[in-house]
Parts: sequence; C-alpha cells; structure tokens
Amino acid sequence: MSCGSSGADMASGRRPTGKRPAARPAGARSPSPRKRADEGAGQEPRPDLAEVRARIDGIDRQIQALIAERAQWARQVGKAKGKLAAAVDYYRPEREAQVLRRVVDRNAGPLSDEVLVRLFREIMSACLAQQEPLKVGYLGPEGTFSQQAVHKHFGHSAKGLPLASIEEVFDEVAAGHADFGVVPVENSGQGTIQSTLDMFLSSPLKICGEVELRVHQYLLSRTGRLEDIERVYSHAMSLAQCRAWLRQHLPKAEKVALASNAEAARRARNADDSAAIAGENAAHVYGLRIVAGPIEDRPDNTTRFLVIGRTLFPPSGHDRTSLLVFVKDQPGALYQVLEPLARRGVSMNRIESRPAHTGLWQYAFFIDVDGHVEEPPLRDALAEVGRFAANVTVLGSYPVAVP
Repeated sequence: MSCGSSGADMASGRRPTGKRPAARPAGARSPSPRKRADEGAGQEPRPDLAEVRARIDGIDRQIQALIAERAQWARQVGKAKGKLAAAVDYYRPEREAQVLRRVVDRNAGPLSDEVLVRLFREIMSACLAQQEPLKVGYLGPEGTFSQQAVHKHFGHSAKGLPLASIEEVFDEVAAGHADFGVVPVENSGQGTIQSTLDMFLSSPLKICGEVELRVHQYLLSRTGRLEDIERVYSHAMSLAQCRAWLRQHLPKAEKVALASNAEAARRARNADDSAAIAGENAAHVYGLRIVAGPIEDRPDNTTRFLVIGRTLFPPSGHDRTSLLVFVKDQPGALYQVLEPLARRGVSMNRIESRPAHTGLWQYAFFIDVDGHVEEPPLRDALAEVGRFAANVTVLGSYPVAVP
C-alpha cells in the first residue's frame, strides 16, 4: 500500500492515485469533524460562533453611529424651526406617521412590522426629547393600559403624567400643564367609553392622534393562589371583558369596580383574599403574582385611545376626521348630514349619538370619517353638511393608527 492510499480507497475498490492532498493555506484551521460531516450530508456548514458575534458587534457599532447621526440631524431640524416656545411646538405627528408608514413599507422581515415600528418610535422619541421631553397626561396611576398607550404612541422618552380621571386629563391639557393627553374612547368588545365622548361636548381640545392597543388581562394577587381569592377589583370595563372567565373560575367572588386597573392592583397588594384584573405590567409595578392570564373573553380584545391636544395638525396622507354634529329638529335631518359624505365617496367609520346637554331629549352625533378636513373630498362635503346641520364641530383630523 502506498503512502497516498487510505482505508476508504481500498474498501471502495478505488485505485490509489498516489497524489498528496493540496497544502492548506498558512493559518487556516482544519475543519471540525462535525463540519465535515455536515458538508458530506449536503447540509449548510455550521457558522463559526465567534465570527458571527464579531459581525454582530460590527453591525451594532454601525447602528449606534447612525442613531447618533440621526440625533444630530434632529437637532438641525430644531435649529431650522428657530426658537419655539415649548417641546409641543417641535412635535409633528403627521411627520412621525409618515416615517413609520415607510418603515412598514420597507420591512421585508424577519422582524414584524410592530417590532420595527416600536424601535423607530423610540428613536424618534429620544431625538425629540433632545429639545425638551413632551409632557403627556393619562388616566393613572402608574401601570394602567393608558400608560401603555402613551408609551406606544410617544415612546418612553416622553414624560408621563398620571392623573386621577379622564376629566382631569382634559383639564391639564387645556390649562397647558400637559402638552397632550391620552384617553380611552372605545373597546372592540364593550363599545364606547361614554365619559370620554361627553368631555368633547364642552371641551375646546382637538384630537391629534389615535392608538390601538391589544389588551391582555391578567388576574393578579399577593399569594398567587386562585383558591385564596374572595374579592376581585378592576375597572368596570375590564370586569366586563373577563365576565365569562370569572363566571367559570370565580363564580362566588365579589366583583368591585374601581376607577382604574392600577388602583385595583394597589388594593389587591394589601390583602391575601383579594385580587386585581390588570395588565401584566401592573404585576411588576405593584409586586403581585400572576394567578392566571390572559383571561379576557375575546382573543382580539383591543382598546382605542385618542391623543388630545390644543391644535389641529396638517394632513399625513392617511387620516381620519372626528366630527361632532348637532342636527336640526326636522324630518330627514340626519340623512341630509350624511348624504353629502356618501355622494362624494367619503367613508364613515363610526356614528354614535349622545345626549347633547343643551335641552331635554336633544342629541348630538359623533361621527368618524376617512380623510382630512383640509383636503378634498372631505373638505367639500363638510361645506355642504354645514348648510343642513345646526352645528358642525371638527374635533380633529389626525393620522390613522400605525400598527
């Protein structure tokens, strides 16, 4: 047997060639047995872990440098606008919506649209906070779904102001103590939050944006044991969203409605026989254990929030307009209001009536439609609607919620 032969050659009946294998370049490592086995099986070679991590580190340096560069250019935007009165004057929700839509349009994976939107939202939030952090009021205390909506829309660099009621959120924004407010307006399963709509009957504030938040409810307690629970605290809307689960698992427990889920969590942490229904974040904030969850009856449970401010903003290219309409007391009054919208192809997303607070059995209509009040065809339709309605107030034209 010659020096170039091998056991495999002999076993296969191949004649040894006597050729030596090609010399390996200096410094090159011998492939591992596992790598050779993978290659022989036709599988993709396993990457070298150290090499992959080095590549990731290099990408991270590039990302950090680009974020720093973006922050510098954001400062240039502030300088271009000149000296403005406050942080709210630098904030452009229509511009942010356009940026985030482009993020979604460019996304080819593997990260989801929602993840990339969240990342870019935080970058924009941090860049804006270089001027001065936005102050955003919400229904508190800390740990509510309203606080989650603030973070989703404004990012964590905004300064959240937890307030005691929806009315107080409106008051603080109107007084200028908060730049914006975030208030719940409707839930996909339980309908409208009437107290929010009623505030618009007398408030001068405008709707500047909307947030859609998937709401997952958790049962939280101090002990973490279902058998200990005799009382369940939560907001009335959350109790309604979990009605079937509570009927099945805690049929004898007392249900107590409170002003917020976070307040429910605060009470539950003081007694072993009490529990709260709230978001998962409330468990971390108030030191509670998760007994069960998610426990909402509908898997698509979503709450829509409105961003309220003191001014209208320009079109973003994909907008919604909210109207408050008082109709005349005459036959066909509502038809006369809606017909110009339909004739011009303006889609109506929602309509709801509420007592107008102007007299007995008088009602106002809250109407959501596609489009921006400054652009046709909505602008032209509203000019005609105004001739038939007793009064039309544009509550806001704002970007449609980005995922």
